[in-house]
Amino acid sequence: MTVAYETGRRTETPFRFDNVGSFLRPDTLKDARKSFAAGTISRENLQSVEDEVIKDLISKQKEVGLKAITDGEFRRSWWHLDFMWGLQGVEKEDVDKGYQFKDEETRAETARLSGRISGENHPFIEHFKFVKQFEEEGVVARQTIPAPAQFLTELERPENKAATEAIYPDRNELLEDIAAAYQTFIRELYEAGCRNLQIDDCTWGLLVDENFWKSLSDNVSVEDLSRKHVDLNNKAIEGHPEDLTITTHVCRGNYHSTWASSGAYDKVAEVLFGEEDVKAYYLEFDTERAGGFESLAKVSDGKLVVLGLFSSKFPDLEDKEEIKGRIEQASKYIPKERLCISPQCGFASTEEGNILTEEEQWKKLALVREVAEEVWGK
Repeated sequence: MTVAYETGRRTETPFRFDNVGSFLRPDTLKDARKSFAAGTISRENLQSVEDEVIKDLISKQKEVGLKAITDGEFRRSWWHLDFMWGLQGVEKEDVDKGYQFKDEETRAETARLSGRISGENHPFIEHFKFVKQFEEEGVVARQTIPAPAQFLTELERPENKAATEAIYPDRNELLEDIAAAYQTFIRELYEAGCRNLQIDDCTWGLLVDENFWKSLSDNVSVEDLSRKHVDLNNKAIEGHPEDLTITTHVCRGNYHSTWASSGAYDKVAEVLFGEEDVKAYYLEFDTERAGGFESLAKVSDGKLVVLGLFSSKFPDLEDKEEIKGRIEQASKYIPKERLCISPQCGFASTEEGNILTEEEQWKKLALVREVAEEVWGK
């Protein structure tokens, strides 16, 4: 894979100053979603509110200097489940327990199979088209979706396993249909004008967490699961158009300013950084829970890394000189011209959002831009 880059600012995605995608939902949107759930406004009324707040959000993204714009995931409740619910053969289901984060449990919802999986006519295509109209010179519309491996992990949760195996007694057929559904979605997204797709993947954060392995049998290894995940992800994006930039974002959970897993990238670095067929990695590096930068030496030639050195979980602004020092540390393992910076994750992976204000959110992004310009130039 060859990648064009400048030693200074970048003119294509990922950009030196970048963002993972989601933003805090404004109160007007939260109120509209509650009214829709209560049946007091129509789907059309809700969409009208969504359209207006997304327009405002895009204006603010441009004002702060972002060159890759998103809808902030404002039409979603979850960063991942809404996409899964939009696939054919998948239904929204309530479950007994939500995902367990540090000292907090999420809402208890999941995606469960009701039939064979396919990817045509996904609602996210229209969502992307709305953002696409606000592109301009030097500004590209980005679409974010959960990774195929993330979808597989959801379908194999204990509460979903029976439904999955009833429809797919042959696991290889399940993997083939997941990959095919993603290929269909990516093709339709490309036809809608998308040239920047970000695949969000928390499965790698699980694979490096020691607590995750306590629930698994002894005959499963991190190498085995790493191989299965990267093979599925690669199969799903296989054959995509050359001018479609596909990147991936890896983190350890982001819900209401809490986290779900811990562990350095070292155990998965050789497979993830060496073999996943993406152009760049957006990586969590805002706390010691992500380990050091040594694993970046495993990133294969030509790929870029967006260092998530800033926390989207808290309003406190990072020290600029400390951040610059960490960029220098990372550059010992991967050249600085292949590095960019961003928050470690979005500001609202779910509609609850992290514990900071919208004003604090924009101040955080302004700081990221300031550091990027001081390190790589305007």
